[in-house]
Amino acid sequence: MQPPEISVVDPFDLPEWLGTEEVTWTPEEGVRTGHLVAGALSATGHETLPCDLLAVDEAYPAPVVADAPRAQAHQAWQHGQVMLGRRDGRLVLAVPGTRFGPDLVLRTLARLARAVGGSPDRYAAYLRIGAEAPRRPSPGR
Repeated sequence: MQPPEISVVDPFDLPEWLGTEEVTWTPEEGVRTGHLVAGALSATGHETLPCDLLAVDEAYPAPVVADAPRAQAHQAWQHGQVMLGRRDGRLVLAVPGTRFGPDLVLRTLARLARAVGGSPDRYAAYLRIGAEAPRRPSPGR
């Protein structure tokens, strides 16, 4: 089974308000729920933008991304950036790692803010703690 495709997104193709308004990222579940944390970006007066966080190094029982996007996420992070992509029709911020904690969420959002020409000072995150998710089950179980 192949992991879902991730297509790279140019930050200039994202809504302008991400770089000019007070933006809040809100997860749908706790940030400790695993390698993929579904969420959304919002700002007063603008339509909510679905935006998920993806830790690209989760590989058991199968990789969550193909080798190419995993390498792109690591390269972007090494250069102080975050890989912006689209996965299953949703914006995704792909970062090295296997899970999320508060510090990684905040660093990821700060890099998004800079990517769209905004200031991290104008970004906030609403964090749900959530229970730690068990490792992913093997396919076919």
